[in-house]
Amino acid sequence: MSTTTSAAPISLEARGITVAYDRSVVIESLQLEIAPRSFTVIIGPNACGKSTLLRSLARLLKPSDGGVLLEGADLATLPTKAIARKLGLLPQTPLAPDGITVSDLVGRGRYPHQRLLARWSEADERAVNNAMLATRIESLADFPVDELSGGQRQRAWVAMTLAQEASVLLLDEPTTYLDVSHQYELLDLCNRLREQGRTIVAVLHDLNQAARFATDLVVMHDGAVVATGTAREVLTQELVETVFALPCIVIDDPISGTPMVVPR
Repeated sequence: MSTTTSAAPISLEARGITVAYDRSVVIESLQLEIAPRSFTVIIGPNACGKSTLLRSLARLLKPSDGGVLLEGADLATLPTKAIARKLGLLPQTPLAPDGITVSDLVGRGRYPHQRLLARWSEADERAVNNAMLATRIESLADFPVDELSGGQRQRAWVAMTLAQEASVLLLDEPTTYLDVSHQYELLDLCNRLREQGRTIVAVLHDLNQAARFATDLVVMHDGAVVATGTAREVLTQELVETVFALPCIVIDDPISGTPMVVPR
């Protein structure tokens, strides 16, 4: 990506991956490098392959060609627990067991760090508490997840992902169900995590949120990456009109100074 140098280390890399559902190819020969301590946002129109790419980076989908490297190691050869200690995924529509409480759900994020028959540790307790504080759901700890609002439930799932304490976090439309204030709160949290050393990769639909918070943008169209770089480099009027079929102008955001897309 344009914000990294050739000598920079790579957290996550897709090397020429091709992914298909049955005989329908969704992604073909896709190349992508994710730099450490970056907040990379993947944008693109519906059905362009964004979620398929994220699921492939998490080893939930096996490429028919090419491979994915996590910190230089072939993802296909790593033990599942070893991957989970380094890489966390928040899917689009996660499902919680009936009756599970928020604290128990968040606690499941500690599974990769626990050994067989090992007791719940102070480190586990600390990670769960920190995750609930970061997502502001500590007051909901004893509530059943299925009794929460959509936004509360989404924050509980984000907390579970944070409790995993993975160095790389993959978030598929994490702002879904959140009201606008909680959307910005979550994206600000992602930036703080990046500053603390995490690598964040997220799929977002809001172009202006992506421009304001991302260190790097990846633009997808028809199963291919068509542009990568900073928001200033990528988010042009021509690209938005071509990729998203949205007549617009692109101006400077009066608050952040990042590009802001204004539909005509």
